[in-house]
Formats: sequence, C-alpha cells, structure tokens
Amino acid sequence: MTRRELLAAAVWCATGEAQDSPLRHMGGAPAGFPMRSRAARASGKSFDFVEYCHGLGFGVVETRIDLSHADAVKDLRQKLESYHMRGILDVPLPRDEAGVPVFDAALKAAREAGVQTLHTAMTQRRYEEFDSLDAFKRSFERNQKTIALAEPVLRKYQMRLGIENHKGWRAAEQAAWLKRVSSEWVGVHFDFGNNVSLCEDPLETMRSLLPYIVSCHLKDMAVEPYEEGFLLSEVPLGEGFLDIKGMVAAIQKKDPNIPFDLEMITRDPLKIPVFTGKYWATFDDQYSPLPGRDLAHILEIVHRNKPKSPLPRTTGMSAEAQLQLEDENVRKSIEYARRNLDL
Repeated sequence: MTRRELLAAAVWCATGEAQDSPLRHMGGAPAGFPMRSRAARASGKSFDFVEYCHGLGFGVVETRIDLSHADAVKDLRQKLESYHMRGILDVPLPRDEAGVPVFDAALKAAREAGVQTLHTAMTQRRYEEFDSLDAFKRSFERNQKTIALAEPVLRKYQMRLGIENHKGWRAAEQAAWLKRVSSEWVGVHFDFGNNVSLCEDPLETMRSLLPYIVSCHLKDMAVEPYEEGFLLSEVPLGEGFLDIKGMVAAIQKKDPNIPFDLEMITRDPLKIPVFTGKYWATFDDQYSPLPGRDLAHILEIVHRNKPKSPLPRTTGMSAEAQLQLEDENVRKSIEYARRNLDL
C-alpha cells in the first residue's frame, strides 16, 4: 500500500469512527484546511466545507456563504438541520452608516440559515501591518466604530458575534474594549495560540478574555528561537506547549456548550521578530503597554519548550505532499481530541 493509500485509510478510519460518535462541540475552521480546498478547486470541483466537516464527525462548522442568495441560505439550513450541526458564519461588518442596512439583511438571512453565532477577524498581524503607534490607534478606533454600528443589529436579531484575537490586540486591550461595549451579543472568538505573537502566555490570554468567550479556534503551538526573535507554528493537538486539556476545561466550565473549531494550519512557521524596532513600533507605556517582563516570560517559554519534532514547513513541497501533511495533522488532532477532550 502506498503512503497516499495509507493516509487515505487513516482519514477514513477517523471519519468512519466519527460518524458513530460525533464531536458535538468540535468543528472546523476554513483556515485550517487550505490544501484540501485547493485540491478540490484544482480538480474542478467545489469544496463543500459543511459536508467535509460532517464527514470528519464534527458537530460544528465555521463557514461563509453568499447570504444574498436565497438558495445558499436554504441549502445551509437544510444541511445544518439534517446533520445536527451548529454553524458559525463569517459576515462582513458595517464600516459606516451606509453599511448598516446591508449588515441587517445579512443577519436576517443568517437567522433564516439557522445560524446563531458569527465570527470576525478584524485585524492583520499587528507587528507586520503597522509602522507607528498612531497607525495602530487609527485602526483600533475604526474597529470600535464598526462594532458600535453592528451591536444594535446583533441585539435586534439576538445573534452573538465573536471577535477573534487575531494578532491585533493584546488581551488586556480587547477585554477593556469589550467591557466598554458591555453587550451580551459582542464577545470573543478565542484563538488558543495567536497572542503568543504578542508576548502573552496562552493561559493568561485565556484568563483575560474568558468572561467574553463565545466560540474558539482550537489549536496547539510550538516555538523555536531564530535570529530576530522566535518562530511560531500550529502543530497537531498534544504536540505543542499549550495546556490544551486545562484550557478547554476552563472554557467549558464557563459554558459547556461553547464550540471549538479546529484550526490546525499547516504552513511554514511564522516569524515573530521581537528583537526588531518595527515589532515595538505600536507599543508604548501608556496607550498600549507591553511590559519587559512579558517579553522575558515568552522567551523563557520559547527556550524551555523545544519542539518535539521539526516545525512544520510546506515550502518546496508538492501540492500532493502538502495535502498529505495537512490531512495527517488534522487526523492527529481529531484523534487527540477524541482521547483527551470532552467535545
């Protein structure tokens, strides 16, 4: 049997078992399956992510559809109901007053599709996107205006929006903002590993954001030094340095029905250049502090947690090899979740 056939068999076993014992609170996030999506497009087929997540035994799916098309809305509802799945939708948010009616129509359609939770990632990687604190401030102010416009519509339809901690804000900044918003309809889509890039211990990030968490991106992380800072990689659950069991248990204690979308992104390591001036350009002691003790702590974590195996890399691999690696990482993560997590 070839490696490809062995991998296919392994994935089949995982999904076949999953059908007998669905992971009711576990789902898939699209960013974790780019090779699978690309392979479908290369073969001239559309990639039905809802179907794929159902095949993996997930009880949740994070996806995006064209909410202006009634057929797409109807199709999503039929699938969610027939598969007994929960859906989390990515919906564009209003940037100004003119965008509010469009957002209202999108939420009405999302309701008709059987969805109750939304996801948004409002930032890029802060240390790459901005060259100054003023630029970061302007972006943060725009984000806050957007949520101020969106909140009354979310309240109208009683739909929760989870704002992902997407390497844009430190946890204290995001938590303070959400405390000001003070709405049960605006919370956090908590990513387990993103804020490591902002010199935060994942446990501390979780504790700061815990009161606001409505949904999650489940992942494990591995780290390794490099000349300008450290490398950060998603790795299969259980192979990184995160306390996955403890973090999941703490979040489930807050709400046992919170969904966890697997986002095992198979890619080259991200460079976190903490020894460069540009990295520090958006931080200051008053508006946006990043204490030296936090840098020291994250560097301690980096040096204390050597990777159990070489960090994943896809550069130079064929498309087929990349797909095999992605499938293998997903399979390992699902197996870990089945053995160790109450999902």
